[in-house]
Formats: sequence, structure tokens, C-alpha cells
Amino acid sequence: MSLRFTCLCGKVSVELHGAPAARANCHCSTCRGFYGTSLLSATAWEAAAVRVEDGVALTFQHPGKQVAKTFCGVCGDILFGTNRLGMRVVPNALVARATDGQLDAALAPTMHLFYRQRVVDVSDDLPKFLDGWDGPTYAP
Repeated sequence: MSLRFTCLCGKVSVELHGAPAARANCHCSTCRGFYGTSLLSATAWEAAAVRVEDGVALTFQHPGKQVAKTFCGVCGDILFGTNRLGMRVVPNALVARATDGQLDAALAPTMHLFYRQRVVDVSDDLPKFLDGWDGPTYAP
């Protein structure tokens, strides 16, 4: 698989190669605060699978955590984040830009992570892991 998307202003483009390592809706407080959303729907990719192809992207390293975000220096659109494992975390809204606004089923979330930290309840059939994907799940 190969996908290409741009930031909102079109000055920076990013290519994704291969398949994501994980597809999830993350409810952790770090993602909520860092991306400014109540939950982050995203795909996680090996670092080598995500490349800035055109334009100049800037990176901001969180001052207190092992996370960073890479964004367009013109429009400020977040292109991807880097988590503590070095994976590139690409918001699904950007991935959908590469597929005419529709998120391909092969890239759709397969789970919820850190559901214990949620600020909104989600009603779907995906497993809701209280913390990471190797731990217990939420049981209403």
C-alpha cells in the first residue's frame, strides 16, 4: 500500500508505505492534550514507512514526555506524531484525505486504547482496552 496526503494548505505532502502496525482510537490524556481532541483516531506506522516528500515540515518535541508532533510550518496542520516507541502516529482524518475523504476499511480502527482515561463514551463493537492492547478490556 502507498498513500500520499497533504496538509490543509497543500505545501507539505507525506507518503505512507506498507501497512500500519496498529489502528486504534486512543483515549489517553497525552493524545487528547497533544492533538487537542477528545480521542485520537489514528494509525501507527514504523518510522521508515512515513516520509515527508514535499515541503518543509517542522517538529515539536513535547517538553516533558517522549512524544513529538510534525506539522506544516505554513498552515500548522499536524501531519503525524511520534510516540514513545518511535512509531509515527497519523490521524485518520489525514489518511482519509488520501482516499477522497473516506477511510479505507483496511485502515479503520480495530480497537480503543486507554479507555479508562476516556472523556466520552463510545458505543461500538470494537474492543475497549482499559490501558494498552495487552491488558484487560472494559466491561460495562
